[in-house]
Amino acid sequence: MNVEITRLASGLTVVTETMPHLESVALGVWIKSGSRNETEDEHGIAHLLEHMAFKGTARRSARDIAEEIENVGGELNAATSTETTSYYARVLRDHVPLAVDILADILTESAFDEEELRREKHVILQEIGAANDTPDDVVFDKFSEVAYRGQTIGRPILGTPDTVKGFTPGQIRNYLSRNYTTDRMFVVAAGAVDHATFTKQVEERFASLPMTPSSPPVLETARYIGGDVRETRDLMDAQVLLGFEGKAYHMRDFYCSQILANILGGGMSSRLFQEVREHRGLCYSVYAFHWGFSDTGIFGIHAATGGNELPTLVPVIIDELRKSSETIHQQEIDRARAQIRAQLLMGQESPAARAGQIARQMMLYGRPIPNPEMMERLEGITTERLTDLAGRLFFDTVPTLSAVGPIEQLAPLSDITTALATPGIQTKKAAG
Repeated sequence: MNVEITRLASGLTVVTETMPHLESVALGVWIKSGSRNETEDEHGIAHLLEHMAFKGTARRSARDIAEEIENVGGELNAATSTETTSYYARVLRDHVPLAVDILADILTESAFDEEELRREKHVILQEIGAANDTPDDVVFDKFSEVAYRGQTIGRPILGTPDTVKGFTPGQIRNYLSRNYTTDRMFVVAAGAVDHATFTKQVEERFASLPMTPSSPPVLETARYIGGDVRETRDLMDAQVLLGFEGKAYHMRDFYCSQILANILGGGMSSRLFQEVREHRGLCYSVYAFHWGFSDTGIFGIHAATGGNELPTLVPVIIDELRKSSETIHQQEIDRARAQIRAQLLMGQESPAARAGQIARQMMLYGRPIPNPEMMERLEGITTERLTDLAGRLFFDTVPTLSAVGPIEQLAPLSDITTALATPGIQTKKAAG
């Protein structure tokens, strides 16, 4: 792993991985702040800031930003998540100075013009409307909201129409000054990049970033609650999410949870896919996932099916969860490890994927994690650890259920909770 790290006097961390066989470079700025760092009256402002960064600076108009990067065949984009925000570009090696200059410009000199803000609010309102029209987006948003009821971590990243409409340039600048500081920012590049040259460029262009926040960043401790949320809609398919409290990134069972999610629903050979879709034909989509955050996690199973299939589908899923707490085969662990190893190695063939991977590891662990070390962590996972984890995950915590669509035949959460707690029991809807 040809990774070099420099921490500048300003506190900004610069990381590169040279991939000499390439002609391009993927580079970006990752900030250890996201929607979870908003205050109560800032719901959606992290995402709005990400949009507004591209809408003009002291030196460039919004059109200038777009044209300058595309004039050299480059790409520029950004993303906001619950705990991070990223701004990134991909260019040929000769145009790295331009990409660094544009990224620095939008992060240190954004104008937050009133007219641009008005237009961008309208764009985001359309984005919120589109998400509300997409059932598989709605079911995940509602799932997070009920799992972490009344908490910032459970709120939709986009915000609401009311909150978005009310934001002012001053509020955006306040969030920016509180969260976009050098101690929380990482500039990462992968590809045809020279570390010393790149570090000098970053040091010069990002010199005006504040080292300390204007006030302490906001981050309330997450409390998993769980519960039930349903929305009946006249749709062809029902979207159903059944979830449980998972593990944070730094917890011992984090990697174990990733393996368990892979075994249960990580691909066509997984237990849920084979039993629910292939063997029984109960849905067209079913998978399991595990999301880790800094102090909590979520383990979930998502299925999309016809409303008439729900009375049979849910008990089959519960049965597969119970089986995972009783028996896990070594062959399943080996397959899951092989899939994770392949993902790691394939990601190293893409500079964009590699830059993102390095940035995430720096934010989470303070250093890049070599692949052999990552695989060593996975080697310690045994069948006994997995069955023990499954028993604790699925049967010792309050479940979260989110459903959207023709869900009249979906059993009450109380019945599902009872079925999870009692071996062999069926939900009332399923038994009837």
